[in-house]
Amino acid sequence: MNKFVYDIPTKVYFGREQLSHLGDELKKFGSRVLLTYGGGSIKKMGLYDAVLKEIEKAGLELFELSGIEPNPRIESVRTGAQMCKEHKIDVVLAVGGGSTIDAAKFIAAGACVDHDPWDFLSKTWAPIHKALPIVSILTLSATGSEMDTAAVITNFATQEKIGRLDRNLLPRVSFLDPTNTFTVSPYQTACGSADIISHILEVYFAPEQDLYMLDCFMEGMLKTVIKYAPVAMKEPDNYEARANLMWTSSWAINGFITAGKRHAWSCHPIEHELSAFYDITHGLGLAIVTPRWMEYCLEESNVDKYVQFAVNVFGVEPSQDKMAVAKKGIELLANFFFETLGLDDNFTKIGIKSEDFPAMARKACAGGVISGFKPLAQADIEKIYQMCVE
Repeated sequence: MNKFVYDIPTKVYFGREQLSHLGDELKKFGSRVLLTYGGGSIKKMGLYDAVLKEIEKAGLELFELSGIEPNPRIESVRTGAQMCKEHKIDVVLAVGGGSTIDAAKFIAAGACVDHDPWDFLSKTWAPIHKALPIVSILTLSATGSEMDTAAVITNFATQEKIGRLDRNLLPRVSFLDPTNTFTVSPYQTACGSADIISHILEVYFAPEQDLYMLDCFMEGMLKTVIKYAPVAMKEPDNYEARANLMWTSSWAINGFITAGKRHAWSCHPIEHELSAFYDITHGLGLAIVTPRWMEYCLEESNVDKYVQFAVNVFGVEPSQDKMAVAKKGIELLANFFFETLGLDDNFTKIGIKSEDFPAMARKACAGGVISGFKPLAQADIEKIYQMCVE
C-alpha cells in the first residue's frame, strides 16, 4: 500500500492545432515512417491529408499499412512487423483509436525480433527487449492506449484475445486533439465511454485500501464520463465534452490511479473472451458484464466500497441499509449504460450463446483463478455470463 514508482514519459500534445509539431517529433527517431490506420475514416475527416502534409514538410519517407481492424488481428501485426524490417522503418505512427495503437505497439516490437509476434502473447511469452519508437494520433476516446504500456491482440485462429503490458510498448509522443473525435458516432462514443468507466472501476474496486486522494480522483473521472458522454452523443462537435472524455480516457489507465494496488483486473479478461469468440465491440461487452460482475462480487465484507461508489458518484442518499445503497449504485450504473447511452443490455440481443460459456470462462481465468476484487474461478465466471443472458 502506498509504495509505487510512477514514471510515464509519454509526451502529450493536447488540444487544437498541435499537429504542426508532428514532423519535428518524428524526425527525432529517424527518417523512415510507417503510418498505420484503420478503415479509412481518417481520410474522410481530412486527418490523413493533414498528417501527410506534415510528414512531407519534414522531409520524411512514408510507408503505409491500412486496414487495422477493431479487435486488431495478429495477421495485421505480422504484416506491419515485416514491412518495418523490409523498409528499415525508424518509427511507427499510429493514427486512430485504441485498436490501431495496440497493433502499432506489437508491430514495433515485432520489427525487432526474428520470431512470430504472437510469441509475445502466446504461452511462450517471449520477452520484449525493445521496440521501435511509437507515435500516436488519437481519434477515439476509449482504451487509453495512447498513454499506457498495454496492448491487446486477437488471434481468431485460436479464439484468443490476449493483452500484455511492457514499458517498451509505451508511445513516445501522443497527439490528443478533441476535434479529431468529432466524427465518432454516438454508438462508438457510448462504447468508448463504457470502456473508460470499466478501466476506472477495475482499480476502484480493489481488495486493499489505498490513498483517499486517488479514490476522489477516480470518482471525479467517473462523474466526468457520466456528465459528458451523453453530451458528446447529442452534440458530437461539443469541444468541452470531447476534451473531457479524451483526457479522462488517458488518465483512467496510464498507471496514476493504480498506485500501490497489485490486484488482477476481472471484467477485462471476462470480456476479452466475448470479443475473441464473437468479435463484438469491446466497450459494449464491458457495459453488459460490468454491472453483473459488481452484483456478483457484492458481499457484506466489501459493501462499504459499493456504498462509497453509490454516494459519491451517483449521489445516492446514505442509510443504515448499506446493501440497499450498494445495489442502488449498481442499478444506476446499469441505467447509465443501457438507458442513457442506449447500449444493448444482454447477451441474447447480441447473439452470444450459452454453450460457449464454459470455454470462454476457462480461458478467461486461464484454468485457474482471477485474483481480483473477489477471486473468480471458472464456475464463478460462468455464473456471471449467465447473469448477462437477459
